[in-house]
Amino acid sequence: MSPAKRAPRIVAELGRPETPDETRTRLAENSRKYRSHKTVNNLVLSLLATLGTVLVLVLLVPRSDAPQNRDVDFAAVAAQVQPGLTDPLLVPELPSGWTANAAQWRLGGSDKIPSWYIGLITAKTEFIGLTQALGANPSWLADELQDAPVAGTVMIAGVTWDVYRNTAPEDDRGNFESALVTTAGDSTYLLVGTADDEELAVLAAVLAEQISSNSTEGQ
Repeated sequence: MSPAKRAPRIVAELGRPETPDETRTRLAENSRKYRSHKTVNNLVLSLLATLGTVLVLVLLVPRSDAPQNRDVDFAAVAAQVQPGLTDPLLVPELPSGWTANAAQWRLGGSDKIPSWYIGLITAKTEFIGLTQALGANPSWLADELQDAPVAGTVMIAGVTWDVYRNTAPEDDRGNFESALVTTAGDSTYLLVGTADDEELAVLAAVLAEQISSNSTEGQ
């Protein structure tokens, strides 16, 4: 005796059993809704994980409203670079209230002109970039000074400097308002920044003895 067949399930909305086509349609729609719901859940979980990562990074990164004026030991950097160089690198004794926030030995780009660089913050919180380039040429100097013309000369503590003024529109000057340039030995010295003439002269006076010594050694 064969088992009795189960009566087709009555669908309440239809009041009758589903046809095969209706069953396939219902199953397909249920599958679509499941996938859609799962996608939304995965998106929410992904967003929560991302926000959690960002929050951790925000908590870990130190924040301060004060300027990042780190004090760099440029003398130590110069001592590491100096061996093998013919000209002595400038190592100034900074005036009170001045700090250095950068010190780099730059190998030079396509011009192959190496240079010693110290970034300085003055007592008036202005900026001066001190650069000592070895074997510099007029083309390199023009690039460094954005083709600014010589505005005059000034003697400070026995050293003669060419004075440059940035003639570009104020918004385009960046950290170059004025500059002092001199040469000694194989070195070209640049003081470029936003500092006024008084503070440029203060730094030039501090450097005078070292520059004059290099000039004497080069003779």
